[in-house]
Amino acid sequence: MPRLLEIEDLKTQFFTSAGTVRAVDGISYGVDAGETVALVGESGCGKSVSALSILRLIPDPPGRVVGGSIRFFGTDLLHLSDEEIREVRGQRIAMVFQEPMTSLNPVLSIGLQLTETLEQHLAMAPEAARQRALELLGMVGISDTERRLGQYPHHFSGGMRQRVMIAMALCCEPQLIIADEPTTALDVTIQAQILELMKDLTKRLGVALVIITHNLGVVARYADRVNVMYAGKIVEQGSAADIYREPRHPYTVGLLGSVPRLDQPRRKKLDSIDGQPPDLARLDDGCAFRPRCRHAVERCNGSVPNLESVGNGHLAACWRLNELAQSEATS
Repeated sequence: MPRLLEIEDLKTQFFTSAGTVRAVDGISYGVDAGETVALVGESGCGKSVSALSILRLIPDPPGRVVGGSIRFFGTDLLHLSDEEIREVRGQRIAMVFQEPMTSLNPVLSIGLQLTETLEQHLAMAPEAARQRALELLGMVGISDTERRLGQYPHHFSGGMRQRVMIAMALCCEPQLIIADEPTTALDVTIQAQILELMKDLTKRLGVALVIITHNLGVVARYADRVNVMYAGKIVEQGSAADIYREPRHPYTVGLLGSVPRLDQPRRKKLDSIDGQPPDLARLDDGCAFRPRCRHAVERCNGSVPNLESVGNGHLAACWRLNELAQSEATS
């Protein structure tokens, strides 16, 4: 039986006056039914572009998927016609976008935006779609659903708008939901509520979830497997437990070192990563992380390392994996 989603050597580029931006540069990962997989990394590393590539939402021009495959239940989405991919969007793969206020139509009621999806994809009668919309709003924790259905996005708080977006994503009972930084614009308390809601719904409904985030706390609590991205590439992947217990790539180590920990002294300074992410239009032949890496050597200038196994299902891409592991073991 094929995996629910299998991405192989995906490459997405933007052709601009400043040069060719290699936003996604040969990433590969899979998602199984009912699984939660995280894409983690700093802003600009290609996480969101990789998600938009799955649903073929990259604006062309200037962007284009130039290589690789995206297989959903064995079917390559890149080979579907425009009409066929529209049937997949929303109905089989749904997306929760980063900022709900820009995703919801401000001049249409919440009820109309929910029922339109149901009528379009499932051919529901208007009254049946309305009843389903009421049920969905209740499912995501919105009370007084009859009144709320007639209101507009500006009547809702940020957290409530994100709940509406989750309800829209669940409309057609998809097999996969992609959540692109779903809690970025929310305060900490509401973030936790939204994430708990998504985890509960995906478990209860058996839906797979790809969650895109830079928040490593989210990854620790909610993800089964993790892909760490840097400069358009996956530099480490494995189970959440392995990534947290034994990070192997210097970038992953740096990300984890910059997170406050309760088991460390209160006055201990966080370990930051020096420098800035690279310009994806000006990448050279070497490892993109080397200007910021404390362990870089001459070999890092010449070529990009491939992902290598460092354990059961745990992969990392660094020329000095074995040396750093030995150094850590003796320290």
